[in-house]
This record gives sequence, structure tokens and C-alpha cells, in this order.
Amino acid sequence: MTGLRERKKAATREALGEAAWSLCVEHGLDRVTVEQIARAAGVSLRTFFNYFSSKEEAVMAGDKQTAETFVREFAARPADEPVLVALRGALQSIYPQHVDLERLRRSRELRRHPALLPHVFAAYSAREQELTAVIAERCGLDASVDPYPAVTASTILATLRAVVQWWLDTPQASERYTAAELIGRMIDQLGTGFTR
Repeated sequence: MTGLRERKKAATREALGEAAWSLCVEHGLDRVTVEQIARAAGVSLRTFFNYFSSKEEAVMAGDKQTAETFVREFAARPADEPVLVALRGALQSIYPQHVDLERLRRSRELRRHPALLPHVFAAYSAREQELTAVIAERCGLDASVDPYPAVTASTILATLRAVVQWWLDTPQASERYTAAELIGRMIDQLGTGFTR
């Protein structure tokens, strides 16, 4: 069980990340200061820097948390499930509980800001490495010898990114599919080798 101190730290981190995201979506990344983020979260500037090195890192905190939730969900799937089945189940379990698609819509322009791009790429790379490690462990493979875990992790994350982007960009897509249904269909498609 997580102790009170750890829960308080997690709550402070979440409050800072949420304040950073909200302020930057509303006002633009360039118009928001670290001081404003700390004030909005009800903490001191020193406390902010105990958690994040920059406002850009704070803005990406929600993405990092979602990615960590996904990797944990995948690692917790039954050991006898095939990799794609486990990945499908893990992804579907976090939609919509841990992924706010309206928030994704509002985040899209913010993430394209040049100052945020290195943080976006770093978060994606970290997620890929974590997922690679869990796939390797599940399959009993050494990822430094066998490329299967890295290729699978990369393919799944690229599929997820493309599906969500299409879902956000396509008029009436949300009337035809939930994001979870669409993700499931695309993972099934991966399993058949994209044959139609």
C-alpha cells in the first residue's frame, strides 16, 4: 500500500502538472511562467522545482502518467495471454478511464510548440523503452539480442498514435467508433499482418 507521504507527493505532482497544462492551453506556453503554475497549484516556487525542472516538463506530466498506467496494465495482464491480446486489453482498459479525448484535442496545438517537441519525443522514447522491457520479460527474451520486443513496442505505439490522431481529425469518427473500439480493431489488424 502507498504511504501517506507518497500519496501527498503524487497529489502535488498531479496538481502541478494539471495547473501547467490548463494555463498553457488557455494562455499559450510562451505566456505562462513557472511562478504562475506554482501559484495556481498552491505551492511555492521551490516546491515546483522539487518536482519539475521546467514548465515544459510539467506540461507533459499527464502524458507520462498515462504512459506509465498503460505499461503497468500490460505488465499485469495474465501471463498466458499472447502479446497482442495483452496489449489490446491493456490499451482498452485505459480508454476512456485514463485518457480524456477532449483533453487530447485541446493539447494538440500545444504539443506542436517548438519548446515542447523535445519533451514530447523524450516521453515517447521513454514509453517505448519501458514497453520494450515489459514485452521482453513477458516473452522471456533478451531485448539486446532479439529485436522482437523493440519492434513490437514501436509498432504498437505508432499504431496508437496514428489511430488517436485519425480519430481526432476525422469528422463523425466518434459517432462510428469509440477510441477503444478503434484501437482494438487496429491491433487485430496488426495480428493479421494488415491483410484485408
